[in-house]
Amino acid sequence: MRDYKWLNEYCLNRFGSAAELEAHLPVPKTPAQLRKISDDRYLSTMALRVFRAGLKHSLVDAKWPAFEEVFFKFDPEKVVLMSAEHLERLMQDARIIRHLGKLKSVPRNAQFVLDVAHEQGSFGAMIADWPVTDIVGLWTFLKKRGSQLGGLSAPRFLRMVGKDTFVPSYDVVAALNAQNIIDKVPGSLRDLALVQDVFNQWHEESGGRPMSQISMMLAYTVNH
Repeated sequence: MRDYKWLNEYCLNRFGSAAELEAHLPVPKTPAQLRKISDDRYLSTMALRVFRAGLKHSLVDAKWPAFEEVFFKFDPEKVVLMSAEHLERLMQDARIIRHLGKLKSVPRNAQFVLDVAHEQGSFGAMIADWPVTDIVGLWTFLKKRGSQLGGLSAPRFLRMVGKDTFVPSYDVVAALNAQNIIDKVPGSLRDLALVQDVFNQWHEESGGRPMSQISMMLAYTVNH
């Protein structure tokens, strides 16, 4: 396995300067910023990620104002009360994407958000306080307690809300494979722990560079 110094030098050579490299890297939100995000916005983003999965993002995004309307601006207290009959009626609304399984996930995730808020004060508090050195633990938590948040949906949701996380995208997995770390998207607890340990090492070697930036830098080492 190569160290962070190699990764940094590779990316500096690719972009020509530190400033140019930094301009191409994501900047995660601070814990304070994550705490300020209201629970309805977390639920909205969660639903957006669920509906984006397997579909063209621009198609989903164009319809999102209608989703905001039919789901009461994603107020979890209201969404959780939506009955099966209500969701069936939404299947007749041409303004939204009529996928019953995904529609059903929204009230379920509203309950999830409310449960976490009851346990920890707010959903944002839980997101903010979760240590990045166990970010795969947060993926597992979201998958277990949320609805349709398996696979890449949990890390992509976290990236969307601004939580620092790496994402095992095609390019990141290819980069990890090139270093003989893993050869497929990590799914087992063993593989998740292995990848977390690798990112923790690079995070420490870099002096605390965000996981999301290390993830992007890894992706930049893959030549297409």
